[in-house]
Amino acid sequence: MTSVFRDDILRGHVALITGGGTGICRGIARAYLAHGARVCVVSRRQEVIEAAAKDLSEETGGEAIGVAADVRQPEAIAAAVAATLERFGRLDTLVNGAAGNFLAPAAGLSSNGFRTVVDIDLCGTFNASKAAFEALQAAGQGLILNISATLHYHGTPLQIHASAAKAGVDAVTRNLAVEWGPLGIRVNAIAPGPIGDTEGMKRLAPGELGQRLAAQIPLRRYGTIAEIADAAVFLRSRAASYVTGAILVVDGGQAVTTVGFV
Repeated sequence: MTSVFRDDILRGHVALITGGGTGICRGIARAYLAHGARVCVVSRRQEVIEAAAKDLSEETGGEAIGVAADVRQPEAIAAAVAATLERFGRLDTLVNGAAGNFLAPAAGLSSNGFRTVVDIDLCGTFNASKAAFEALQAAGQGLILNISATLHYHGTPLQIHASAAKAGVDAVTRNLAVEWGPLGIRVNAIAPGPIGDTEGMKRLAPGELGQRLAAQIPLRRYGTIAEIADAAVFLRSRAASYVTGAILVVDGGQAVTTVGFV
């Protein structure tokens, strides 16, 4: 599909994308590369992220590198930022997309399971943001883009860990926007609703359940990774230069209905 954006809209930009090897964040990496940015994608396993970077470069004709880092470890994500600066000389955008999730009833969820998801989604967002702070400030017009969710807008069964973590991500987004705005860094979030072409959605609402849920969304369908990527390109573009502290909900209208994952 032809992009709605000019091909070179992100030329000169450098982005670091955690969770960039798969799913939504891989889609964002692909879109950024296709529009002229250079990208470092980060995931925990070196062989997987190197392969993803190679594939992304070949798919788009852009320049991507892969760096292994666990966002739960501040020193590891700081090293990924350093590797990005060494390769590209600057950092304009951080996309915090590393996430963990699984279905679990609250009564059966271990403290360790709850903590693990919060550590990856919420603490990882803070760790990466702090690690990238100086580089983003130095670049001027830096952007942090957090990938949130709509789970916590309603009570969502089997998702207490992810809902709590993403609610925290929203709070981090607003607070950093206030603190770092005067320093030239915008901080926003995208809250995807049900995105059909992701592994997470296939697990959360398989088969007939997924079909029923899609029929109850105002737009009567699931979203796509490409639609989230378009939102990410917009928020990086000059068209969003006065947008900060915003949580852009991209969910086909689900969050404004009474329909949840029940």
